[in-house]
Amino acid sequence: MKRVAIVLTAVLVVLMSGTVLCAQETTKSRAVTYKTVGDKELKIHLHFPPDWKTRDRRPAIIFFFGGGWTGGTPGQFEFQADYLAGRGMVAARADYRVKSRDGVTPDKCVEDARSAVRWMRKNSRRLGIDPRKLIASGGSAGGHLAACMMIADSVEADGDDLSISTIPQAMVLFNPVLSFENEQMLTRLGDNKHLARKISPTSHLDKKSPPALILFGTNDRLKVFGDDYWKKAEEIGVRADKYP
Repeated sequence: MKRVAIVLTAVLVVLMSGTVLCAQETTKSRAVTYKTVGDKELKIHLHFPPDWKTRDRRPAIIFFFGGGWTGGTPGQFEFQADYLAGRGMVAARADYRVKSRDGVTPDKCVEDARSAVRWMRKNSRRLGIDPRKLIASGGSAGGHLAACMMIADSVEADGDDLSISTIPQAMVLFNPVLSFENEQMLTRLGDNKHLARKISPTSHLDKKSPPALILFGTNDRLKVFGDDYWKKAEEIGVRADKYP
């Protein structure tokens, strides 16, 4: 738990520092296809430390962009991924299908995110990462996707290897939606309550859930989701740090 706390603190410092910080050395990066849906290739953008080698077993972080499950691009967390790679982590930014480009509902976004995490763990050796040291992160809708990685039994894409866990060792979530089990969010799923529960992280929070750092603006309207999550986490004894 102490190591997790150190990692969470370090990631918070980096992600909250904005453009004041810059990487110490030039990092390596490349994009590869992690999944193909029909004729659409979904890319994962990888950032490696300057001294990275495939034989490494480095901690890793995967980012999911925000955009209301409707838009957005993986470029959203490029600076943060590059910075963390410059500090020794392997960082990834995953693309996923969204409504404006692909006509999908949020559950399909979650499917893609779970596929991306499984791809990273499946390819951990050639990525030079330790699959047991993976952080999931994202903002807004992307924070929701990152939080959905903690759900053991969620929506799954056809062809995914379900023997590979999506559950991260820690989560860093920026203004995330943490439940679809309310009237406003249900409309995005055609009022499918069963499906809504499958992609509602707070509903699946239990004693085995990974520690989380959850951040909201003081007047953020989404903070109600954090309040519910924090209350339940405190009741069952799961670490869920908050800011502010």
